[in-house]
Amino acid sequence: MKIRTTNLKDCFIIEPDVFQDSRGIFYESFNKKTFYKHTGLDIDFVQDNQSESDFGVLRGLHFQTGKMAQAKLVRAIQGKVLDVVVDIRRDSDTFGQHISVILDSIERKQLFVPRGFAHGFITLSDRSIFSYKCDNYYDKTSEGGIIYNDATLSIDWHLPKEDFIISEKDLQLPTFMEATQ
Repeated sequence: MKIRTTNLKDCFIIEPDVFQDSRGIFYESFNKKTFYKHTGLDIDFVQDNQSESDFGVLRGLHFQTGKMAQAKLVRAIQGKVLDVVVDIRRDSDTFGQHISVILDSIERKQLFVPRGFAHGFITLSDRSIFSYKCDNYYDKTSEGGIIYNDATLSIDWHLPKEDFIISEKDLQLPTFMEATQ
């Protein structure tokens, strides 16, 4: 397992060692000891979530606040997505910065998203199955979000806007400045 740093503090890309033979493939998708050794972060995942989305479905940008904030380990089990994270930690050197990473079922990369980040993705393949391991439970009263097309963030979602499929709820999310006041 290779763990690479990103431009955002505490945000990591995890690349598994994949073993393939005539029977198929095997890989370790997470190892707490290895993760701690390379990151210094002691994570206990308590909830697994999975979504299925068609081409152009954009989910996000979502986060939870306060004591219910969540760190996530995300990956595409099937298909291909563009995964986007935004640092919304006011005391961070990278506050307001974002990265995007292609996650797919071929390379099997994962992205570790620390607490204090907004997260979203768009499906680039016909269909995707997306998995989230979370270190805290979902809490509706702590949820927040940022509108996908925020001018301050200027995120390139890799598809033309006319291909986007976005929930009514996500279309009503506040701007980055409003969400981080």
